[in-house]
Amino acid sequence: MSATIALRGVRKLFGQVRALDELDLELDSGVIGLLGPNGSGKSTMIKLIAGQLRPDAGDVRLWGHDPFKSPEVFRDLGLCPEQDRFYEDMRGLEFVTALTRLQGFRAAEARERATRALGRVGMEPYAGKRMREMSRGMRQRTKIAQAIAHDPALVLLDEPLSGTDPVARADLIQLIRELGDEGRCVIVSSHVLHEVESMTREVVVIRHGRLRAQGDITRLRGLLGDRPYRIRLGLMSDGDNAVAEARRLAAALIGGALVEAASIIDGAVEITTTDLDAACREIPTIARDLDLTLASFTSPDADLESLYRYLVQR
Repeated sequence: MSATIALRGVRKLFGQVRALDELDLELDSGVIGLLGPNGSGKSTMIKLIAGQLRPDAGDVRLWGHDPFKSPEVFRDLGLCPEQDRFYEDMRGLEFVTALTRLQGFRAAEARERATRALGRVGMEPYAGKRMREMSRGMRQRTKIAQAIAHDPALVLLDEPLSGTDPVARADLIQLIRELGDEGRCVIVSSHVLHEVESMTREVVVIRHGRLRAQGDITRLRGLLGDRPYRIRLGLMSDGDNAVAEARRLAAALIGGALVEAASIIDGAVEITTTDLDAACREIPTIARDLDLTLASFTSPDADLESLYRYLVQR
């Protein structure tokens, strides 16, 4: 069965600038975070998939079809672009209904679908507001509603949380996860890494128009064997003995084969290791043998932000 999205040797030029350069990529169901610095080619890639641009070289395939030869595939695609383009005098429900009708639905069904989509994004109480009266967050949620009203299998979201308040962001993150759980392919382009990490573990990182990494965050970080992990350990102890107990744990850990260095930072023990899994298994045993209780166990180098920083700065 063909992948939802397949890019083969895709190149896109704007004058002398290569926005995408020999990009090879396959994407299927689930939520996928699309990451990269400004100018890396993320929005260009989304526009190519959405049919707003043609590649200068290479092929774009949706479900195995060339979308320009089989434009019917676009009926199963929903797009929330980064830029706003509204009919400002339309009310929210009118706007989403009108765009849903363009997908071929009759008026009554389009209105029903638009109402349901506005409800999913938390905009049903404000569906009667004119677009020009809406806050930026409301406009953003309305854009997402029109992208999902026709129940597409492929959803492209370019900076979908831009301008939304914290409550709306949390609700939309949950919605995006639900869309992926429903079996859709959901591509989310965002600069806010911790929000992407709360939506998915699957990421695509591009830089200078080329693919830098693709896959599960933990697996990708594990491939960087030459890059040690930091692990920070907090101890459950009273104030008088906290420093002494932290020193005891640090000394025991540095004596093992897995730990390259250890230090005490703000009362916590911070170590570096190149084998995170083995260290995670060994550290609790060492702490128990020392009659110490771990209060926290974190790795500031095992998150998406650390992986992203390493990939784009190499």
